[in-house]
Amino acid sequence: MHSLSQEIRAFSKANLRKQCTRVTTLSGKRLIETWKDARMQVVDCPEELGHACGYVQDLSLDLQVGLLRPWLLLGSQDAAHDLDTMKKYRVTHVLNVAYGVENAFPHDFTYKTIPILDLPETDIISYFPECFEFIEEVKLKDGVVLVHCNAGVSRAAAIIIGFLMHSEGLNFAKAFSLVKNARPAICPNPGFMEQLHKYHQLNNNKNGNLNDSE
Repeated sequence: MHSLSQEIRAFSKANLRKQCTRVTTLSGKRLIETWKDARMQVVDCPEELGHACGYVQDLSLDLQVGLLRPWLLLGSQDAAHDLDTMKKYRVTHVLNVAYGVENAFPHDFTYKTIPILDLPETDIISYFPECFEFIEEVKLKDGVVLVHCNAGVSRAAAIIIGFLMHSEGLNFAKAFSLVKNARPAICPNPGFMEQLHKYHQLNNNKNGNLNDSE
């Protein structure tokens, strides 16, 4: 199994575009994740940088949770850090696929943390087996799992799209549509979208029973 550090080292500087993600930690501290010299750097986010990196400063919380199945939810770190929201949806387990986002309530919920970089070059499919195993375990235990990343639009969405394709035999278009309807904000990065298309083709070839009409 590859490690995150190995994956980071495998990236070439030529393949890395300017990438910057704003993160708010559990304590409320604002940080910026950015790539420099092929390394991930995390720095404090001063107020004057509120509009840096192409982000429009938005202090409102994103508590919208996408209900894919009664036991499968998709959301942002804001939802994962809001106890009222977690209780409202009867969450029992959390799959955290963000990079550098803390687990807010370790004594209240069962967590699985798999740090994934939101870059087109990231091999998202390589994380599917471990993520899917956790989700399926929660279902068998009659629990409810919230899958989240930072904004709940790319990494977590790609994981759930892949899971629906894997577990229910859905084609990419159907799985994407279900997730988009449940959480309209989703927008997996172009690399993840391409990999999800290929994942559908792999499943189609392997099972021989998937078709575009499903």
